[in-house]
Amino acid sequence: MNDRLDTMNAIADEVRVREMEVSGEQGPLRARLYAAGPVKGKRDTLVVFFHGGGFIVDDLDESDGFLRRLAGVSHTPVVLASNYTLATVRPFPAAVEDAHAVLLWAKKNKTKLGWNGKHLLVAGIEAGANLAAVCALMSRDRGAPKLAGQILIMPMLDPGLSTCSMREMPQCVDQARLADGCAAAYRGYLPNAADRTHPYASPLQSSRLKNLPPALILSADDDPLRDEAEAYGAKLASFGVQTTVRRMLPAPQLADDRNECACERPALAEIASFIADLEGQEAPQA
Repeated sequence: MNDRLDTMNAIADEVRVREMEVSGEQGPLRARLYAAGPVKGKRDTLVVFFHGGGFIVDDLDESDGFLRRLAGVSHTPVVLASNYTLATVRPFPAAVEDAHAVLLWAKKNKTKLGWNGKHLLVAGIEAGANLAAVCALMSRDRGAPKLAGQILIMPMLDPGLSTCSMREMPQCVDQARLADGCAAAYRGYLPNAADRTHPYASPLQSSRLKNLPPALILSADDDPLRDEAEAYGAKLASFGVQTTVRRMLPAPQLADDRNECACERPALAEIASFIADLEGQEAPQA
């Protein structure tokens, strides 16, 4: 296993990263393009990724290690990681309108991204996974862009903070801090209490989940966000959405380490397999 991890790290070091600017709903946004090479021609798959940070922190730099490994372990996709308007600047729905606008921008700028337009996936971690899930809803509702899949890693989906894992796990100090952080994040992102049940803020509350792209949802065993992630997976499946839910080993206890949890080999292997299945190809070895 150590040898495989060393191989993954070596591949990640070879990933090419390009700083760029994309267009959000509110204006220009900082972004990065990750691609493992060399590959002849344009890639079939683009994954657009939104970082965590509880809607209030720019976590793009913290996601760099995970994004390098994602681009390296899957080989086939290009990964575009974008910022979005933080709640400290403008609350809901600014961030998710930005996120959807980035997807539209990506579809219009295939040549810049080295992508042929075949498969477009949306992905995110924590608050970014909320945006990814909502982008799937918005893309269906607005008729564009067509998404091939959604990857939700330890997603924040329940502003009501009502699940058992959210209520019961904060009995220990570290988990209590994580739960408190989620509460603070939602206070910043959703200052208007009425917005907390809006499906574009809380996908878990939506009663319209048909005709969404296939989903991979990764939860973590010892994580206050675990139950809402798994409840959303069950709800998607009940609406006929092809859904895979995987529970990972306990997440690191520091919120800033969620990206490290996503870097673990089982998580990357699940993501690589999901992408390969969508592409109709054999999954690469993680």
